[in-house]
Amino acid sequence: MGKVAIVTGGTRGIGRAICEHLKEDGFTVVANYGGNEEKARAFTEETGIAAYKWDVGDHQACLDGCAKVAAEVGPIDAVVNNAGITRDGTLLRMSYEDWNEVMRINLGGCFNMAKAVFDGMKSRNWGRIVNIGSINGQAGQYGQVNYAAAKSGIHGFTKALAQEGARYGITVNAIAPGYIDTDMVAAVPDTVLEKIVAKIPVGRLGQAHEIARGVSFLCSDNAAFVTGSTMSINGGQHMY
Repeated sequence: MGKVAIVTGGTRGIGRAICEHLKEDGFTVVANYGGNEEKARAFTEETGIAAYKWDVGDHQACLDGCAKVAAEVGPIDAVVNNAGITRDGTLLRMSYEDWNEVMRINLGGCFNMAKAVFDGMKSRNWGRIVNIGSINGQAGQYGQVNYAAAKSGIHGFTKALAQEGARYGITVNAIAPGYIDTDMVAAVPDTVLEKIVAKIPVGRLGQAHEIARGVSFLCSDNAAFVTGSTMSINGGQHMY
């Protein structure tokens, strides 16, 4: 059996592509999901990848879920914190619940999952944590103060935790995707999407497998000297 990897939000979109790439790389992959059981079952049938349900925003659920995976599958060597939601709206229209839920899941989920696996990685002197940020956490986005704040927080979280893990062979990195052709982006009105694509120098949306390839590298032994880094995969839309 290869090393064990958990991908949160792993049954759809970018998460699914990450799961499939890591499986190709030889990892024993587990997909975490929080909602649709029917789609999760279909995912497992189609990919052969086990899916475990828990809310990444629930601290105890993450501790329990990771303990169950470790007992049933094996010690967890890699975690990809991909799960995320949007609750868009301008500040004046945004409720506290909209703010809190995005922070709880998108940013809190990274803490919860890292807390659940870090000690085991430390004891084995090897670990990979990859956090999925966003171009909108780097550049900001109108109507997304919650999402942008959470994703920006992920980038800071990554740099700080990387310093704690480095001496133990644990690398902690982030990927900041641009606009990727997923269900989340498909929900954007066509007129808005056209304006977004017009601002991407390569002239198209990204594909989920292009993000997955970046994750694949960061989870490999080849990336042992890469930590505290944010890899921007955005077609040139935001450069700094």
